[in-house]
Amino acid sequence: MTREPAMDQPNQPNQSHRNRLLQLLPRKDLDELVSHLEAVTLEYRQPLSEANETMRSVYFPVTGVISLVNVMADGSAAEVGTIGNEGLAGLPVILGDERGPMTAYVQVPGMGLRLRAEILRSALQRSAGMRTVMLHYAHAFFNQVAQSAACNHFHDLEQRCCRWLLMTHDRVQSDRFLLTQEFLGMMLGVQRSSVTLAASKLKADGVIEYHRGQVTILDRPGLEHRACECYGVSKREFDRLLGPPTGARA
Repeated sequence: MTREPAMDQPNQPNQSHRNRLLQLLPRKDLDELVSHLEAVTLEYRQPLSEANETMRSVYFPVTGVISLVNVMADGSAAEVGTIGNEGLAGLPVILGDERGPMTAYVQVPGMGLRLRAEILRSALQRSAGMRTVMLHYAHAFFNQVAQSAACNHFHDLEQRCCRWLLMTHDRVQSDRFLLTQEFLGMMLGVQRSSVTLAASKLKADGVIEYHRGQVTILDRPGLEHRACECYGVSKREFDRLLGPPTGARA
């Protein structure tokens, strides 16, 4: 008889197979984590961890997107990275630390899975296979951050806007999602007025619909054509380190 996956058993968080990083774990390691995974709703602007405070939980997004934000001394903030269903919020735990200098909060609402940091820390100590998977993700994430820094320097606003819309589209498993001008401006490092101009042009050209923070992707090939090379570079690097994704956005 074929054994049913533990993720699909009653009272288990059956969404866990939709997080790419969890899906990559050795079966034995995933089986040990499943009973500790808690399905949670990721609410818009919900803080998940604060800068320089102990991380008590890590989060595996399923349909939501999480931002890592660096806040300056004067209160201004810049996004330095985003996390979707390809990874987890809680890299310091993977790297043997318990806190980080950035704040993590929900950028695009959705669903996710929460795991106590101590459970992940203990599992990583026991399993070399899990450590390898998690370190591959950490490598891919840092490569994405580096690519974003170069992108912000070399590419124009519309190209970068299309890139971020594509990355969000890949993660939320829907053609329609919440993405406010405030967050899009933080992602792109520009003022809201500049975001308005870029989004209005994409809307006028029939590539997206945008109304009160709700984005609808109408023409994905059009977005891909307008985006800079950085979207493809980052995606190929994630696929190299984590294997190709499955599902609608494969």
